[in-house]
Amino acid sequence: MLNKRRVLLGITGGIALYKACEVLRLLKKDGAEVKAVLSTGAEEFVRPLLFSALTGERTYTNRDFFSAEGSIPHIELANWAEVLLILPATASFLSKLRCGQASELLLAVLLATKAPVYLFPSMNTNMLEHPATQENLRVLRSYGYKIYEPAEGELACGETGKGRLPEPVEILEVIRAHFKPKDFLGKKVLITGGPTREYLDQVRFITNASSGKTAFFLTKEAYYRGARVFLLWGHREFPYELPKLNFFSDIPYPEIITTLTTQEMFEKARELFPEVDLAIFASAPCDFRPKSFYPGKLKKTESLSLELELTPDIAKTLSKIKAKQLTIGFALEERDKLLTYGFTKKVEKGFDILIANPLETAGADTSDYLFIGPESQEEHLNLSKEELATLIFDSVKRLF
Repeated sequence: MLNKRRVLLGITGGIALYKACEVLRLLKKDGAEVKAVLSTGAEEFVRPLLFSALTGERTYTNRDFFSAEGSIPHIELANWAEVLLILPATASFLSKLRCGQASELLLAVLLATKAPVYLFPSMNTNMLEHPATQENLRVLRSYGYKIYEPAEGELACGETGKGRLPEPVEILEVIRAHFKPKDFLGKKVLITGGPTREYLDQVRFITNASSGKTAFFLTKEAYYRGARVFLLWGHREFPYELPKLNFFSDIPYPEIITTLTTQEMFEKARELFPEVDLAIFASAPCDFRPKSFYPGKLKKTESLSLELELTPDIAKTLSKIKAKQLTIGFALEERDKLLTYGFTKKVEKGFDILIANPLETAGADTSDYLFIGPESQEEHLNLSKEELATLIFDSVKRLF
C-alpha cells in the first residue's frame, strides 16, 4: 500500500524506541522507502548501525549536522520526505520543538520541512499530564503537527497509565490512512457485515461461516478516505483495531453497531438508510429463522423437527425506498453462472453494482470477482479482500 512512499523516521531518546524497529520493518514490508534520523538522546540508547541494517540506507545522526562534505543534510532530508514520523516523541523533545530549537539535526529537519509531521508522544503518565507538557502539545497542534494520543497500559517505569507508544501495526495504519485520497469527505456510508444468528432457544442458533472480513476492509477503506461509516456487524464483538484519525482530523471513527439477528440488522439498516449516500450489503444474513422460539434451553430428545420461516430481505426491501443512495451487493454463485445469476440479482434488488465471486472461493483470502455495473462488466482475478475494497471505492467514486 505504501509503494515507493518516502517516509522519514525521527527517533528520539525514550525507552519505547525499541518499537521503532518494528515500525520500520512494517513500513519497508509495505513498500515504503524509509530513512532514519536519530536525535542526540536516541544516540545514547542505540547505534546507527541497527537502523541502517533495517532500512538499507544510511542512518543520520547529529554528527551529520556538521558535515564537511558540502551537503546540507537537514534541508535534503526535509525536502526528500513525503511524511515524517517522530517516535517516541519524548517530553524533552516536544519542549524543544515547541520552542523552535534547531540545535540538532532532527530538530532542524522539522523546522525546514513542509511535509506533514506525525508526533507519537510516549512518556510517564505524570510527565504527560504535567501542565508544561500539555501546553507544549497544545501549541504544537496549533502549528499543524498531527499528534497521536498515547495509549494506556503498563509503562516501562512499572506504573500503569496513559503514556504508552501505540503498537507498531497501529502506527503503520495511521500512515496508510494518510496516503489514502480523502475523496469521501462529507459522505455517509452504511455497510453490513458478518453473519446473523437466528435463535432456536436462548443458547442455540442457526448461523453461517461468514467471517466479516470483507466488511471490515470496506469499513477501513471508507474510513481512511474520509467517510462517516456505519457498520452493522453480525458478530458479538468487533475483533479488529482501527487507528483513531479523529485525534488530528475531522474524520469520525466508524460507528460499529452489533446486530445479531437478521431482523435487528434490517431494522437498524432501515433506520440509517435514508441518511446515507452509499450502502454496501456485504453481510451474510440468514435467509430462514425458526418459526417458534423456545425460552430457556431445549432438552435433548430423540429427534427434533424445526419449522422455518423467511427472514426480511434487507437489500431488496430497502431498494424500494431508495432515493439518492448508491447501493452495492454481493453474490456467491457457481462459477459458470456468475454473470447470469449475478445480473438477475442485481436487477431484482436494485443494486448499482453487484460483485459476484465463485462458490469455491468462500472464506478464502483471495478470489476472482465479477463486477456488474450500470453499463458494463469487469472481471478481476486473484484479488485480496483489501484490494477488493479499494477497487470498490474507486468504482463508486466514478459513479458519484
